Amino acid sequence: MKKVLVTGENGYIGNKFKEWVQSGNKEIELNYVSVRGEEWRKTDFSAYDTVLHLAGIAHVSRNPKLKELYYKINRDLTIKLAEKAKKENVKQFIFMSSIIVYGLDNKIGDYSSINNNTIPAPVDFYGDSKLQADLQIQSMNSKEFKTAVIRTPIVYGPECKGNFKKIINLAKITPIFIDLDNKRSMIYIDNLNCLIEQIISSKSSGVFYPQNTEYVSTKQIIEVAAKYSGRKIYFISSFNFLIKLASKKISIINKIFGNKIYEKDISKSNQYQVCDFETSIKKSMINN
Repeated sequence: MKKVLVTGENGYIGNKFKEWVQSGNKEIELNYVSVRGEEWRKTDFSAYDTVLHLAGIAHVSRNPKLKELYYKINRDLTIKLAEKAKKENVKQFIFMSSIIVYGLDNKIGDYSSINNNTIPAPVDFYGDSKLQADLQIQSMNSKEFKTAVIRTPIVYGPECKGNFKKIINLAKITPIFIDLDNKRSMIYIDNLNCLIEQIISSKSSGVFYPQNTEYVSTKQIIEVAAKYSGRKIYFISSFNFLIKLASKKISIINKIFGNKIYEKDISKSNQYQVCDFETSIKKSMINN
């Protein structure tokens, strides 16, 4: 039985990983610690095999007033937790990093992919704060103290928030959508939970690039969500040239129709995919 201390209990991944472990036959015991304030410093880490650090600021902000807070939480707190874990002889530290360390989404039509040799190039303080913590945690890896960095792409599932929820809701009301294909690395929450469990159980270290076996397009999500809503949506391509033109000036369009993918061979997704794309969308529509 692995004893795991988790930060970020109330976040989406923290909640769903708890449900995953409680679903049965998992050789993992979870305990939680709040990292708000300084009380966490009093917690005895030596009782644990692994620290799973999920707490952090997870959304992009362009407000310069928040820059210091991003570095304080995403970088400095992460490093302090890892240093305490190492000092108190915890055997493994897992940090939830992000695909955001590779910068902006590729534009429409640009399908270049991220591989082991791609150099991270964050474009904002959210990405940079994640990357600085990510690299520092990697540098702390040793025979006695294993570190694992998980560079998650978009995570989705039941009760998730953000742009995925907006797309699901759009599919429930719109009669038409743009017939434009794109490719994204995304991961369904239970596939990610399975990977986290494997990393803990095998005390693995290194950088992980999780994703579903299949790349995902916005159009596919709309199609499947409409199917399970009992609706028919018509896809039109008449405005594609205008959308491609506008995407050069309006960044939000690339968030919807742009591309950002990991090469499949660095993800080994067949080892932890427990739910295929269509089923994952169907399950994700619960409470969304």
